[in-house]
Amino acid sequence: MEDTERPAYEQVKGWIRQHIASGEWRPGDAVPSEAALMSRFSISRMTANRALRELATEGLVTRVQGSGTRVAQLHRISSRLVIRDIHEEVAERGHVPGTRVLQAAQVKAGPEVAESLALRKGAKVFHTIMIHLENGVPIVYEDRYVNPLAAPRYLETDFTQESPTLHLLRHAPVTEASYTIEACLPSANEATALEIGPAEPCLVLMRRTVSGPHVASVARQVYPGTRYSFSGQFQA
Repeated sequence: MEDTERPAYEQVKGWIRQHIASGEWRPGDAVPSEAALMSRFSISRMTANRALRELATEGLVTRVQGSGTRVAQLHRISSRLVIRDIHEEVAERGHVPGTRVLQAAQVKAGPEVAESLALRKGAKVFHTIMIHLENGVPIVYEDRYVNPLAAPRYLETDFTQESPTLHLLRHAPVTEASYTIEACLPSANEATALEIGPAEPCLVLMRRTVSGPHVASVARQVYPGTRYSFSGQFQA
């Protein structure tokens, strides 16, 4: 019996994981095609594609055009950071996503930002500050610097419709990423923007992404501890 409480794509992923974990499907074995998954689970092609795409990102399967999807070799299976689009994440919970843009401008990089983006001091970079909302309630304060060499059309984006993360995933695909997560109190500006008290604990995610030869983005994302929790899954 399928777990109907979970989104359809998660049900598909769980079913495939179970076959791999049990040893029924071995490294190199073919995984059912999108069409087969559509028929078995009565889902759309988009849903089937998402399930296989996320399993490939997690390193459980490999997808080669013309050859289909296969169980990954054991050395390919590892723990990975999955970078999510906040709009999609909120919509999956059945809620309404929103974004309030506080700043979107081209600025000169100070010493710290320049070093983080591997640029010279004073180089032109894109700087955005925004609040992401869930049903009108602020859930993330995002302060991001973007390298124009990696995403030259970044500031042309309507961030109320397309999140910075989604724009960068589309135009500056991640080839490497590093991050830290820590608990701290918000700054005065962050507390005001998030509509929380200055003593409310927050989770702060600092993330640096690389796309090919360029450091694409460095971002500080502040999450009120009472409104957000990080979750993920590791495969061994």
